[in-house]
Amino acid sequence: MKVGVYGLGRFGTFWARQLAQHMDVVGYNRSSREIASQGFKVVDKKTLLDCDVIFLCVAISSLKEVLLSIQGELRPGTTVIDTCSVKVYPSDLMSTILPEDISLIATHPMFGPDSGKNGIKGLPLVYHPLRCKESEGEYWETVFRDMELQVIPMTPEQHDREAAYSQGVTHFVGRMLNELDLQPTELATVGYHNLMNIVEQTCNDPLQLFFDLQRYNPFASDMHRQLEKAIDSILELLRQQDRKPMEDS
Repeated sequence: MKVGVYGLGRFGTFWARQLAQHMDVVGYNRSSREIASQGFKVVDKKTLLDCDVIFLCVAISSLKEVLLSIQGELRPGTTVIDTCSVKVYPSDLMSTILPEDISLIATHPMFGPDSGKNGIKGLPLVYHPLRCKESEGEYWETVFRDMELQVIPMTPEQHDREAAYSQGVTHFVGRMLNELDLQPTELATVGYHNLMNIVEQTCNDPLQLFFDLQRYNPFASDMHRQLEKAIDSILELLRQQDRKPMEDS
């Protein structure tokens, strides 16, 4: 079985290296920049699309364009697996655009080059067979478990509902803290170090990922309203305190 990774950005290159430790992997990138493959071979688009299984590691906002570009070039029986950080939108796109003879699996590896720099053992991967034989769905779930990942079976809707408040809030707070340009200090508490870690883990990713997480998750807009309401509530509490006279020491 030949496995291909379409999209060799920061995550795609990392994911191809992880897969290459367990199977025969090739990768393809739309840009011509040099890729440090380390364990897999970089090939042209035609060779990539001839693979038995193709992992899509592209930006959420680029997925529709990519699917439209490959829909007529895939061999019948090919399995396509997405790795997007939202699930309803890509699942709907794949099911609508790709032919019925293409098997589909939705995944979200909830880690990347930063969180997985010391290994991916025990890290979570959300998994949902969209359109495939039961045996194939079970096969890939077993593969991910053999990679020692924590496989979490979850529907796309359930994933996005929960991710809007876990991943979505984390990335929002990370970008907000980054705007403050926080710096190391001798007065740093454990809590401050934790905040700095959030900034590092979220802001090392492309800014486009942040935009896509907030835009393409159908539950993110509700999270934004609740977050804004929570911030306003805390600021109002402070304003109420400011209106009180300060007691003399």
